[in-house]
Amino acid sequence: MNQSNQSSAKNLNLRAQVIKTLLAVQNGQSLSSVLNQHINIVSERDRGLYHELTLGCLRQWYSLKAITLPLLTKPLDNEALESCLYLGLYQILCTRIPVHAAISETVNAAKQLGFEPMSGLVNAILRRVSRETDEFQTALNNTHGLPSWLFKRLKKDWPEQVEPLCQALKQVAPLTLRVNERQVSRNEYLEILDEEQIDARPCTLSDVGIVLEQTGNITHLPGFEEGGFSVQDEHAQLCATLLPNLDNKVVVDACAAPGGKAAHILERFNPKKLIALDHDAKRLLRVSENLERLALDQDNVEIITADATTWQAQELVDCIVLDAPCSATGVIRRHPDIRLLRQSTDIAQTVALQQQILQQMWQQLKVGGTLLYITCSILKAENEQQMAAFFAEHADAEEIKINADWGIEQTYGRQLLPSAHAGDGFYYCRIRKLA
Repeated sequence: MNQSNQSSAKNLNLRAQVIKTLLAVQNGQSLSSVLNQHINIVSERDRGLYHELTLGCLRQWYSLKAITLPLLTKPLDNEALESCLYLGLYQILCTRIPVHAAISETVNAAKQLGFEPMSGLVNAILRRVSRETDEFQTALNNTHGLPSWLFKRLKKDWPEQVEPLCQALKQVAPLTLRVNERQVSRNEYLEILDEEQIDARPCTLSDVGIVLEQTGNITHLPGFEEGGFSVQDEHAQLCATLLPNLDNKVVVDACAAPGGKAAHILERFNPKKLIALDHDAKRLLRVSENLERLALDQDNVEIITADATTWQAQELVDCIVLDAPCSATGVIRRHPDIRLLRQSTDIAQTVALQQQILQQMWQQLKVGGTLLYITCSILKAENEQQMAAFFAEHADAEEIKINADWGIEQTYGRQLLPSAHAGDGFYYCRIRKLA
């Protein structure tokens, strides 16, 4: 951003800054790629509110869209105005911001962004909603809140679970830690948090997981610098419990960045060698940073920038953890921009990519070795159906059933759906290679 743009951006009010971020996402940029640049322009004291309004609007985007449509005599065909309206509605229906402030600040933002002629329309719609809050609140809560293509797929894949699933995807995901058992036990760390008067509880499915009941800066928690814990979703933490004993074994983490699973493997086992692969060199830096902060021994760790569709091991390996690229529909609560960014046409491409990686990785595995296939998707095409196709093509593969009391058993593998106050949507399937 050049100097003049930056200074003019600084003169915009907070709502206008939020609208500019929402527009970037509507134009296909991921929130993580624009957030730092955008938030830097916002004054220190307003950053919390900026964050809450941006994420909240994206989380409720399709719900806000559904209740706005009947209020318009003709379609807007204007992304900035659409963002203004949704932001205004979000403040009135979902926050404690005083209504008059929400309306005047949002109308001013419309003017500042050059939509003076349309600011009257924004004002009229927001005033109407503020008079009929209860009706609109109910309407908002009754929407599924997803793009229609995704809702149709979920309805087909999960007919019985679809309603609670859609409601769960609208919630804020809990903040979950994984304690580094090489340094501290879960009970010890819960006691430390208790002494600091930080509200926390143990996870139910993960024996090393802790849910924080309050938000705050992670780096300020006791033991962060020393590597006492990592931030990782509870359902993602189950990965390490599904692996065979990896002591003295060669293991590949096939899509490793930012390193949560690799770290968990090193916390639990002493592998002969851990090879962490990823095609994104920048994100791979985070792997070594994370391992360093957690004070994990990196002597036997190789971090390699490589494409998992073509990478070849120098010798066959004992175990492969394949956290495959996916639609990320299971983690929409943490990345609400996925609602706007993901398109229905992406799914077939992703399934094809997963298939290529599976084919290539399978060839690197020893007979008797284990491949753990994982996604953070809740679409059967990427999960159960992907595995069905794999087993149909590979006579040398057999499923090792996961006997667990979590998730939903599928023809192959187990599926966890995102649920309120608990983990995200994850799929796991364990495969053994036969002679």
